[in-house]
Amino acid sequence: MVRKLSIGVVILVALYALAGFVVLPWWLERTIPERLAQHMGWEGSVEDVKVNPFAMSIEALGLTARDGDGEPVLSFDRLYVNLGVLRLATGVIALQDLELASPFARLDLRDDYSVNFARDWQANNPATDEVPEAEPGSEAAEPSKLVLDRIRIIGGEVLFRDFSRPDAEEFQIAPLDLALNDLATWPREGSQSDYSLQAAIGNQTVEWDGNLTIAPFASDGYLRISDISYTTLAHFLGPFLPYSLRDGNLSVSSSYEMRSGEQFALSTSDGEVTMTGLALAETADSETDLLKVARVHLPAVMFDLIGRELSVGRVALDDFQMELERDPQGSLNVVRPLGTAEPADTEGADTTDDGAPDPTQQSPFRWSVAGVELKNGSVNWLDNQPSTSANLSLQQLNLTLGRLSDQLAEPVDYEADMRLANGGRMSFRGQTTPQPFTLEAGISLNDLNLAQIDPYLGDITNLTLRDGLLTVDGNLNLDNQESPLTGTFSGTAQVASLDLGMTDSGGPLLAWRNMRLEPLEYNIAPARLEIGTLTLSNPNINVVREQSGQHNFARILPESASNADVTEPTQVEVQTEEGLIFRIGQILLEDGEVSYANRTLNPVFSTRLDRLNGSVSGLSNVSPQQGKVAIQGRVGDVASLKFDGSIGTLGTEDVSDLKLIVDDISLPALSPYLGQYLGYAIESGKLDLDLNYKLAGSRIDADNHILLDRMELGDTVDSEQAVNAPVKLGLALLRDTRGLIDIDLPIEGDLDDPQFRIGPVVMRTFVNLIAKAATSPFSMLGSLAEMTGLTGEELGYVSFQPGRAKLAPGDLEKLEVLSDALAERPSLLLKVRGAVSPETDGGFLRRQALAEQLSISELPSAADRIARLESRYQAAGFEQSLAAYREEVAGSANMEPDEQAWEAALVNRLLSTVELRPERLADLARERGVVLSTTLQEEFDVSDDQLFLLEPLQDAEQDEAGQVKVNFELEAR
Repeated sequence: MVRKLSIGVVILVALYALAGFVVLPWWLERTIPERLAQHMGWEGSVEDVKVNPFAMSIEALGLTARDGDGEPVLSFDRLYVNLGVLRLATGVIALQDLELASPFARLDLRDDYSVNFARDWQANNPATDEVPEAEPGSEAAEPSKLVLDRIRIIGGEVLFRDFSRPDAEEFQIAPLDLALNDLATWPREGSQSDYSLQAAIGNQTVEWDGNLTIAPFASDGYLRISDISYTTLAHFLGPFLPYSLRDGNLSVSSSYEMRSGEQFALSTSDGEVTMTGLALAETADSETDLLKVARVHLPAVMFDLIGRELSVGRVALDDFQMELERDPQGSLNVVRPLGTAEPADTEGADTTDDGAPDPTQQSPFRWSVAGVELKNGSVNWLDNQPSTSANLSLQQLNLTLGRLSDQLAEPVDYEADMRLANGGRMSFRGQTTPQPFTLEAGISLNDLNLAQIDPYLGDITNLTLRDGLLTVDGNLNLDNQESPLTGTFSGTAQVASLDLGMTDSGGPLLAWRNMRLEPLEYNIAPARLEIGTLTLSNPNINVVREQSGQHNFARILPESASNADVTEPTQVEVQTEEGLIFRIGQILLEDGEVSYANRTLNPVFSTRLDRLNGSVSGLSNVSPQQGKVAIQGRVGDVASLKFDGSIGTLGTEDVSDLKLIVDDISLPALSPYLGQYLGYAIESGKLDLDLNYKLAGSRIDADNHILLDRMELGDTVDSEQAVNAPVKLGLALLRDTRGLIDIDLPIEGDLDDPQFRIGPVVMRTFVNLIAKAATSPFSMLGSLAEMTGLTGEELGYVSFQPGRAKLAPGDLEKLEVLSDALAERPSLLLKVRGAVSPETDGGFLRRQALAEQLSISELPSAADRIARLESRYQAAGFEQSLAAYREEVAGSANMEPDEQAWEAALVNRLLSTVELRPERLADLARERGVVLSTTLQEEFDVSDDQLFLLEPLQDAEQDEAGQVKVNFELEAR
């Protein structure tokens, strides 16, 4: 029996061995290709299958499979599986050992996002609608327990092909090595698996090792992905990136821990992210890169999903380069790819009763960055919006930021310095808080080339900034904890080598060698500016009045800007807005120059003020303030200038008392100006000015003392504005024996009146004075006449006794005054012209002839004279009889006329019978002229070259006393 049993056992063992060693391998070699064809539609083959039924192991060699397109889809060199038999009795399926050598798998992601494995399975295994129903009362069977003691994949390869994009890509993962130990599908106290994975995609590697449990799911370990190429990143992340990724390699490593349960838990520690050679472009077709970074390093990355916390160590960016560009429409290249952000979908979020998110449902997210350090950065800015493109470049940019976190009120230390490619260096150091915003900054700008901002200046003004170096050193403090923003800047500022001109004319406008403000303090709210000393070295100002009549400074703003409607501030704005308060301790002027040209004149007038040196102190718009000015200089290369006085509080009614003294101005240089008013060019002479101006608000009260030395007129000037008067005579009347014209011209007016301009007012007043002198020449001699009790009008004539060449009593004094006036004004000429009055002088001469004819002038008796007159009356043959004429004179036939009246009546009637020689009146007029000329020459020493005797006139008038007036004429050489 025992023997039979032994034989039976041997037979069974033999059969078992035969089935295991021979039949099962034979069956598997044929079944595997059939199953691949049946369930996957693949054509497969196996070189050899070995089974060890006693060791419970299977070894398959040389498996290959091709899909329906004939492409390799799956293969391996060797598969070895060893089943742990002893633990089957405990209900545990154990794979004691699983080794896969040189496996290959091809994964294709189709355009419909399906995978070739799933597609082939679904195509060859149609789904059925029949779902087995569980029997009533039956309980779900517990899943089988599976444990994998040891899994090894050696030298694996995965070919991943992505056809979901227009440009298909393939990625080859090789080699792929995996080691997994002791993995179970049920919880085990104090026991967990460990694993390690190594894979490579070209130079891109993945290293992953740690521990893993399936139930419950948990894993902790270390993951490192190295040198992920930008092509890989661009392929997978391209649809989600707003920019085009052109270059760069990414490496990521971190320790991690994951747990599943009521709440999924994920935390990382000791993380590190490094990207090298990063290059981003706006689009794939962009000619230039938007951003380049040689290296970005994020160390010490820690993340806690449940704790809602992220922390990063000190971030480092090396060789940072950014290209910023703005197009003519104002769009930024860095913003354009972002488009318009869609509003977040908050449907389903936890909300309060009023629909607002409930802040109590989750704690705020916490984050922190230990710091940021940017080294050797550069930012290029190309702005095509201005009419002339602006190109600015920051180079050698180094930035250091202190700790940043979600605690926005915590101060952040920062330090930055950089250089501008076109000149200048900037550095900033201090602290800031993001919210509420505060800033403490130590600012240092050295030789910043202002010409770089010329395109922006030229876009809003007619100015071009050719040169200028800005230097600023100081501290800026800003605080926005409460509205409005407050802050101060204190320090020093300097602008050197400034050269500012007009864009449309190319001419210079303003330049200086150096302007320094020290100390300088500005307060934002309330607005206050304080400058200790403003030193201006070698300033040069060029003022031009164009042919249109407009000054170049008035054209600084384009017409569109200057004519734009100005919105009136509302009442609230007027009440709340506070004006700027400013104080300037002193302004020091060193070797200044002001050039002026007036192109409206022909010839063009030009002059300059140079060698301007001096100071202005105590300028402010806050009362009380009393400033002083003291400036000296030169005008027109020869004249000296002195400007001094006191300055009241600006913008108030305080009085400013200013005095300007200019000596030895060349009058020919002023010829274009004076010529248009006088009608003559200025040939020679000098001008001294002594101007005293008092200003109170916009009111001006000025005394202009003008001294003209030997002013000589030249050729006539054709000008519509020329005064219609004998200008030379007027000047001659104003000129004294030394050739000086001394004039006081007071003016007053309102500077706010657009019609009031000081220069033209003074010039017009001066010309009017000359015209008055020329048209009323003797009125200008009034000061001399007043000493003798005469008026200027009375000096213009002398009176002669009727019918005689004898001056009226007292008129000899007039000749003396005139002689003195001629002596003091050598350029004056006196024209003497004898004159008679035909009525007055003729009547007197006829009366004299009648008396001579009747010889009645010697008769003392009136009766004798009347008798001779009556006799002549009767002999004359008048129609009216003597008796009738007597009655007419008496007024009644019964009355006799008075002797005196009757004698006068007879003389008047008889004068009509007396005839004078035709030349008698002319001789009297000529005689009177000779008497005047002789008297002036002989008695009062009037020189021959100042006295001219003209042809006599016979139209003289009478003065109030009945004397005959003989007028004088004045003329200039």
